[in-house]
Amino acid sequence: MLEKAPFLLSFFLPVLIMLGIFIQRQIFPFGSNSFLRTDMYHQYAPFMNEFMEKLKTGGSLAYSWNIGLGSNFVALYAYYLASPLNWLAFFVPQSLMIEFLSYMVILKIGLCGLTFCYYLSRHFKTMDLGLSFFAVFYALSAYMAAYSWNVMWLDCLVLTPLILLGLEKLVRENKCLLYCICLALSIISNYYISIMICIFLVLYFIALMIMERDRRGMMKKCLNFAVYSLLAGGLAAFLLLPVLAALSMTASGDISFPQTLTSYFSCVEMLARHFVNVETEIGLDHWPNIYCGVGVLILLPLYMMNRRIPRREKAAKGVLLLVMLLGFSLNIPNFIWHGFHYPNSLPARQSFLYIALLLTMCFEAYKNIRANTAAQLAGSFWGAVIFIFACELMIDNGTMDFRSYYLTLLFVGIYALLLYYYRNRKAWKPTLAILAIMVIAIESSMNTAVTSVTTTSRTAYLENQDSYRALAEYIEQEDSSLFRIEKDS
Repeated sequence: MLEKAPFLLSFFLPVLIMLGIFIQRQIFPFGSNSFLRTDMYHQYAPFMNEFMEKLKTGGSLAYSWNIGLGSNFVALYAYYLASPLNWLAFFVPQSLMIEFLSYMVILKIGLCGLTFCYYLSRHFKTMDLGLSFFAVFYALSAYMAAYSWNVMWLDCLVLTPLILLGLEKLVRENKCLLYCICLALSIISNYYISIMICIFLVLYFIALMIMERDRRGMMKKCLNFAVYSLLAGGLAAFLLLPVLAALSMTASGDISFPQTLTSYFSCVEMLARHFVNVETEIGLDHWPNIYCGVGVLILLPLYMMNRRIPRREKAAKGVLLLVMLLGFSLNIPNFIWHGFHYPNSLPARQSFLYIALLLTMCFEAYKNIRANTAAQLAGSFWGAVIFIFACELMIDNGTMDFRSYYLTLLFVGIYALLLYYYRNRKAWKPTLAILAIMVIAIESSMNTAVTSVTTTSRTAYLENQDSYRALAEYIEQEDSSLFRIEKDS
């Protein structure tokens, strides 16, 4: 049972934290509120309602008469509803459609923690309790705080760790099945976020090839990567081809490449987004949501100074991390990352990939902490402290609350002490392990509660539905000809 503790914690701790926040927010059945917000309220819920009705009545998944004057349902399904988990809606009463969507978010958050823990355990061949620490921060990152209501994106976050593990197996062991199947599932689940995953995979493959010491079979590895990537796309072609045909008839089919390179913000302002309780950005500003635990402020420098980690690996992953950061702050890389379009709000939609890479590097630093000297640990701590105070002095754009700086400082100090005691022992002592779990739970739950999970009235939403249906029935009695209304679910 103890061997499974990292996996259990990685799944259940984020789930319990989210349930606690749902209870505090009085989200049904703990009150009269719902998790629906913005597009989830106006689009995803009605789309899910239509999908549930089609599943239960045997309606066509190719076309819908309930959208506008009639619409291609395949293209809508491919972007909003293609998650395999959505087919569980068949077993759920339509009266609980809102709850199905809301609690699916919690399930997927838990699965994110589980798959990231699995990736780290196989990548580093360890079952250290610390696996769960980093998995929790992947599951409850600022990306999740900002975008968890985009429930159709979350499958890709669940699958990303498995895709990365599959790519590593492809390069190091010539085993390609895991990579191909998981990438295909990601493309099927949401082709849009999968565009960003595919761009990252090209960059990560190059980094893996640079890190490889054995130069034999390089051509075979490149061929495997190309063939199995295309095969993954081919497995998803039953959805991709109709989507491409539909997109070619919309404004999304036009590409206008930017002609000049511009910067959105300074590096200091961008890196300060790693602090706890920084307000998430879902509007038209370009701020990336990259918080994933303030422990990274200590662990990343320790990673770079660790003598057990090969210099080739530090260089390759460090450059890749820098490329990701430039993708947030420069307009042309930002344009490319988002499928050769600028996002209309919801910026830096690829930042979960940066978070996954950063947390992997930080876990490696944690795993090899005993190869760092006490002076290096102290230097990393004081470097983080100086950076926090420098940010407070330099940033004056209204995006940062002063309490964020001091809470970040507090947690950095606690993590420095935990790392110091862990470094001087061979394994986690029960008291120290419980303390670490408590601190991580407090930080991640506080950040999520402060920056996420806004609510709307469930009662009002259902009353609107009843009113729409009553109106539709009245119109049908008076006039049996075709009519359209804006929304009936």
